[in-house]
Amino acid sequence: MGFSYLQYDVFTGEPLLGNQLAVFTDARGLDTDRMQRIAREMNFSESTFILPAERAGTDVRMRIFTPYVEMPMAGHPTVGSTFALAETGVIPPGTTRFVFGLNIGPTPVDLEWRGSALSFAWMTQNTPVFGPPVGDRAAVAGALGLAPDDLAPGLPVQEVSCGVPFLFAPLRDPDAVDRAVSDAAAFRRLDVLASAHPAVFLFAMAPPGSPHTVYSRMFAPEFGIVEDPATGGASGPLGCYLVEHGLVSGAAAQRIVSLQGQKMGRASRIHIAITGAPGAITQVKVGGESVLVARGELLV
Repeated sequence: MGFSYLQYDVFTGEPLLGNQLAVFTDARGLDTDRMQRIAREMNFSESTFILPAERAGTDVRMRIFTPYVEMPMAGHPTVGSTFALAETGVIPPGTTRFVFGLNIGPTPVDLEWRGSALSFAWMTQNTPVFGPPVGDRAAVAGALGLAPDDLAPGLPVQEVSCGVPFLFAPLRDPDAVDRAVSDAAAFRRLDVLASAHPAVFLFAMAPPGSPHTVYSRMFAPEFGIVEDPATGGASGPLGCYLVEHGLVSGAAAQRIVSLQGQKMGRASRIHIAITGAPGAITQVKVGGESVLVARGELLV
C-alpha cells in the first residue's frame, strides 16, 4: 500500500532550517507497530499519523512517534501537522482554532492566516509541574561534558513538565551551551537521568540586544534523538522555568523566543507565551511557522 506524506521544516520560515517532520495525512490502515517502523524509516525527530477523531471536542486523532518511541504529545509535530492539514484543506482557511486528539488528551491550536495561507500556529500546553532541584549539579555538568562552573549560578537544575518531562540545565553563557555534548552512555550513568528524565534541555540567556531571549539545545538519545533542532514540547516548560525563576516577567513573558538548532546548522525560532506569575502560571502557549519542503508516498 502507498501512504502519502508531507515533509515540513518546522519553527522556521525558511526551507532547510528548523526541525524536519513527516506528516502522514491519512494513516488509516496502519497499526502501532507499522507506525513505529515508518518513523524509524523516516528517521526525523518525529513523524505524525493523522486519523479520524475518536472523541467529542476534537477534530482529528494524531499519533506522534520518534524513531524509538510513541510520544504523549510534542510541539513541533503539532505545529507542523497544523500546517499540513491546512495545506490539504482539512483545516479551511480562516479557521481560528483546531483541536488535536493526542495521547495526552485534547490539544487546541490557535491559527493565524495571511489571506488563505496559514502563517502561524499557537499550541496550548498543560500548565507546568515543577520537580525538586537536582542536588548533584556537578554530575549533571559532567554528563554534558562540562565543568560545574559552566552551570548558571543561582539557578536550579530542575525537571519541568507541561505534558512531557524535561530536565532543564541553565548554563552560564551560549558558549557553554555550544560546548555541551550528547553522550547516551554518560546519561545512562547519571541517576537523575533514569527513565523519568530521558531528555535534557540546556540553555543560556541571550546577550542584551539579541533578537531571541534564550539560546538552547536539547538532547534525548533514549528517544533516538541525539540532538533535536527544535523542541516545542520542552519550550512551554522552558518559558515556565524562566517565569518561575524571575528571568522574564510582565509583558516579556508573552514574547519569549528560543533560538535552538543553531549548533546543528538548523536554526529554529520557537515562540513562547506564558500567562501568570511565579507559582501561579495559568496558560502556556508555544508557536511558530512551518515550511512545506517535500511531498512523497511511502510504499509499505
